[in-house]
Amino acid sequence: MFESLQPAQADAILGLIAEYGNDPRPEKIDLGVGVYRTEDGKTPVLKVVKCAEQILIDTQESKSYIGTAGAADFNAAMQALIFGDASPDDRLTTIQAPGGSGALRVAAGMIMRASPGASVWVSEPTWANHVPLLSGAGVTLKPYPYYDTDKHVIRFDEMLATLRAAPAGDVVLLHACCHNPSGLDPSIEQWQAITEVLVERKLVPFIDMAYQGFVDDIDRDAYPVRLMAERVPEMMVVTSCSKNFGLYRDRVGTLSLLATDSATRDIVSSQVNNLVRTIYSVPPDHGAAVVSLILHDDELRSAWIAELAEMRERIIAMRALLHDALVEKAPDHDFSHLARATGMFCFLGITVEQVARLKKDFGVYMVDSSRINVAGITPANVTYLADSIVATLQDG
Repeated sequence: MFESLQPAQADAILGLIAEYGNDPRPEKIDLGVGVYRTEDGKTPVLKVVKCAEQILIDTQESKSYIGTAGAADFNAAMQALIFGDASPDDRLTTIQAPGGSGALRVAAGMIMRASPGASVWVSEPTWANHVPLLSGAGVTLKPYPYYDTDKHVIRFDEMLATLRAAPAGDVVLLHACCHNPSGLDPSIEQWQAITEVLVERKLVPFIDMAYQGFVDDIDRDAYPVRLMAERVPEMMVVTSCSKNFGLYRDRVGTLSLLATDSATRDIVSSQVNNLVRTIYSVPPDHGAAVVSLILHDDELRSAWIAELAEMRERIIAMRALLHDALVEKAPDHDFSHLARATGMFCFLGITVEQVARLKKDFGVYMVDSSRINVAGITPANVTYLADSIVATLQDG
């Protein structure tokens, strides 16, 4: 049976992990892998997560299956976190999923069930895994302009023009905040303009929110989700708890579906639960149970908000640190986009050849597009990093 198979193309990030691990140079820097890191290079278990886990260990009485939709208390808490006080509960259904990736795959399946002829418009560029996750389910993908690689700005007018020409009923995948990989997000006014086009063209927003709390705070980062929920008849929202709760390997996410009315919501709910049963049957419980404990307990929730702020502030500080070092060492180059970007990622703005030289000569690792994970920067390595970048730029 397997004789006809050919080796699959290796994942670029996994390849970088292996190369970095085998590099003996003590000064090496990993800017490729998309996880949060502290100044000592660790991806920690949040203190509040450890507290909640201990409560769970002490009180949990069963490891029996949870339903296809996951835990109701987790779903309710996450729905409130996403949509806020104005949540249109009578039109919403939210399910627990195995991470943001699992939620994306279920969303793709729902598109294929509800509107198999619809295309999903994705930003150019978008998170690399969006493409295989969605197209692998059979969804047709089309690009809309987003990032200008020369000017390091959003191609906003071109984006709107493309969406204005999209057929009614098509789906538009949007990053709620911390656009991955560019780090550039629309302004409030631009989000309002995007929403107007979606309403006018009868397009369905499909929002991926993997970094809620990493730009300003929980509520402001959810602005586009809440704005569109007030304006559009239908939408889908995918979230992940990997970054803001640090639960990467526990695979915690949600899929929320907004329908035109409560009767349609009930139909959507039945369909999404049926779909889940055909893919993974039930989601994992542990991480979601931890999140539910944190969000339902005032003391734990406050502790989580404080730890989330620490992560956010460190990322902002490291972004500024690299920007300032490069401005000082290479004043003829424009690195202003590093300061304008948000979240963990942005493009450094160098060529594939320069990326290769940074790795070969200096042990600085990033993917070929020059997307960097800002959390890999520390006060201890930023001078070496900036010097390496400047040396690479000077050599062309």
